[in-house]
Amino acid sequence: MVNQFRKNSDLASAAPYFEKKSRRTVRMASAGALTAIMLVTAACGDGNGGNANVNTGTSPAPSGSTPPAKEVKLEFWTISLQPTFTELLNKMIDQYETANPGVTVDWNDYPYDGIQAKLLATAGGKNAPDVVNLNTEFASQLATKGALADLSGLISDEVKGSFFPGIYDATVFDGKPYALPWYTGTQVLYMNKKLVEKAGLDPANPPKTKEELYEWSRQIKEKTGASGYATQFGANQLPMEGVPILDEARQSAAFNTDAGVAVVEQLIKLVKEGVIIKEDAKFQKQVEYFASEQVAFQLSGPSFINQLKTSAPAVYSNTIAVPLPTGKADLRYSNSMNLVVPKGSEDQQAAADFAAFMTNADNQTVFSKEANTLPSTKKSIEDPFFTQSDNTLESQAKIASAQSLDKAQEYYLGIPAAGDVNSAISRELQKIILNGADVKAGLAAAAAEVNEKIATK
Repeated sequence: MVNQFRKNSDLASAAPYFEKKSRRTVRMASAGALTAIMLVTAACGDGNGGNANVNTGTSPAPSGSTPPAKEVKLEFWTISLQPTFTELLNKMIDQYETANPGVTVDWNDYPYDGIQAKLLATAGGKNAPDVVNLNTEFASQLATKGALADLSGLISDEVKGSFFPGIYDATVFDGKPYALPWYTGTQVLYMNKKLVEKAGLDPANPPKTKEELYEWSRQIKEKTGASGYATQFGANQLPMEGVPILDEARQSAAFNTDAGVAVVEQLIKLVKEGVIIKEDAKFQKQVEYFASEQVAFQLSGPSFINQLKTSAPAVYSNTIAVPLPTGKADLRYSNSMNLVVPKGSEDQQAAADFAAFMTNADNQTVFSKEANTLPSTKKSIEDPFFTQSDNTLESQAKIASAQSLDKAQEYYLGIPAAGDVNSAISRELQKIILNGADVKAGLAAAAAEVNEKIATK
């Protein structure tokens, strides 16, 4: 699920290229588009959403902001949120406009590919929008290319400190923040209770660490014939085991080390043992492996439930969700959507004020309840919605995800040229693990390409 959320190209799967949906005129989305937004929002689906009342706290406007002295029109772009969340976001926008006389927000919604291409063409120019919804990978790419506004002097320390640090810091470069986190998701561990118990293991005492998960998988393989889990062999395999992708200065690769070699050699061993399926399995393929009981575990966001429930109801009814076991780094990855201010915005301060409002704790809490996502704000998790359980799989996943946020870290934490870096490492890892290429030579090749990408970012 990490990769599905990170890429987000799924958002455009059912929408014409550049199709725009304005705030005031919304066409009905196709079933494909609805499926896509459920993937991206890491849906918990516990049935307690649907709160149409926007509770924005004592002050709808960001701390310290004042109504502008002149008329300001802000152009706000989002990714595939209409029509599902049109009413909710319109209420927030209306409340902001009421509290800030003179400000008008023009909200337009695009598929992922459309917004990416349009933003690349306009971000630094006079026709740039003012506030844009982007995933962390694309936000980091634009930030390191100088296309986004530095928010340092545009937002308060209170706003900066309201987010979980591991999520907020993902788009901080050289001490300068370039995005405000919005909604997010974390992975949990799904377990096939029947296979676990058949192997003589106790699902009430699940594995807490990756090493324990590997031991459970070995026992399940021996007793049942099923493998542990399927995954993609991406660059995120390294930092979860404490091997940094870049050095502290973020100027060169730091994974071409003995520690990096050890991580890759362990992955090779796990594949040979049947702990991990020998395939770079994308999300849909992972669902298929779990649904057919070829694996006992799934490491995924809560939206996995929707896929499983449809494809294998019997397996769904026999599945439980627990917090994801952690590796040596003791972290769990989050996959977030953010709000950024393009450098070409004509009023960066007004844009930053609106972005801070949309991402404040009260609004994030309401949006998360409606969209079945997780908030990126620390205060939001205090809401009982994120702790109450009705013993359904959906509720288990929601609570396990929320409990993971204090250890959550964006995979792209402060990595410039993030997409290029990930591609370079992933390509070599797949050659090594799946095709038997030399470990040291492969990591050296990946490091050389990463250094080249960083130097030319």
